[in-house]
Amino acid sequence: MSWRVLLSEFVAHIDYKECMVKLKKHIASIFSAMIFVTGCNGMPEQKSEVESPFSLKQAFEGKFVIGAAVNEHHISSEADNLLLTQHYNTLTPENMMKWEEIHPTPTQFSFARPDDLVSFAELNNMQVVGHTLVWHSQTPDWVFHREDGSRKSREELLLLMKNHIDTVAGRYKNRLYGWDVVNEAFNEDGSLRQSLWYEIIGEDFIEKAFEYAHEAAPKAKLYYNDYNLFKPAKREGVVSLVKRLQSKGIKIDGVGMQAHYSLEHPDLKEVEDSIKAFSLLGVDVMLTELDISVLPFPDENNMGADVGLSIALQDEFNPYSDSLPSNIQKELANRYQSLFAIVNRHSDKISRVTFWGLHDGHSWRNDWPMPGRKDYPLLFGHDKGLKDFARQLPFAEDK
Repeated sequence: MSWRVLLSEFVAHIDYKECMVKLKKHIASIFSAMIFVTGCNGMPEQKSEVESPFSLKQAFEGKFVIGAAVNEHHISSEADNLLLTQHYNTLTPENMMKWEEIHPTPTQFSFARPDDLVSFAELNNMQVVGHTLVWHSQTPDWVFHREDGSRKSREELLLLMKNHIDTVAGRYKNRLYGWDVVNEAFNEDGSLRQSLWYEIIGEDFIEKAFEYAHEAAPKAKLYYNDYNLFKPAKREGVVSLVKRLQSKGIKIDGVGMQAHYSLEHPDLKEVEDSIKAFSLLGVDVMLTELDISVLPFPDENNMGADVGLSIALQDEFNPYSDSLPSNIQKELANRYQSLFAIVNRHSDKISRVTFWGLHDGHSWRNDWPMPGRKDYPLLFGHDKGLKDFARQLPFAEDK
């Protein structure tokens, strides 16, 4: 029997009515599935995704980078690692790159901890700003004096400065984003601090430091960093410094305004005035070392960040040793909101905001200028939890 005959007999036995009913049901089920997938408006529905956890660096993306000052414990702590990688995209070593830590003796350099920090940052795609190459504080006495106690000469100190910068900045050449080349070289009246750097070398010690840093790390951003730069006289002193370096063709890329503030000090209009003044120089402006203390300051004549200031513990200046009252929490939130309203408004001028510490339990404010106090100056509390108001800072604006 031919295949044509078989096919004709098969077709003759088909129940067309039953087939049409089944076909209609099948088409209907396909159409229903299409409606379910595409939605009522005919457009494909997006599957709902699990909401990403809040991230400071993502919230401020497109404005400026967000940083934290860290030490070796943060790098080795899994919990702190999580906070750092989730919220920050730039790191500053709190102490490990200061002279007394990284170059403790004439023949010894200590690179283990800085190496770990830089490797951690590279692994997590984070910038590192080195802190600091030349500073009057936390610098060993042997840097300035010979073994017999006499002062070194200008030539000796310049050679030592160059060797230090060549070795330290040179080691991390092409790995660090930038350097705080010189730290805290000005008095409050805008004159140069009478440090041993100044007294032995002269006022051009700053110029030499920037020249040596550029030679050692040509691609790195080079910064001047100082506290109380909201004060008009001190601001003008640094403005003059930047102009002088620029006029001599010496590379300087930015000014770091240390922001060790309190609930009432300083007047934030002065902070804004300084942001504008430094930006007019054509350099980066950064808020560095940001924290806002809630504690009363025991010496109003020395407010700032002089690490040499130390006062014996007194209970009246440690009022929140157990917890922070809700009204003070609100004041802290309002103060941060007011500051970030300014920062957000000038985000075209500001390249970085760095908090001086990761959480309240790690803040230097707990021991300065009065050891043993309990302060609450950062965005993460003593329990390492993000404070509620911090989520609103990327959107802060003038009321």
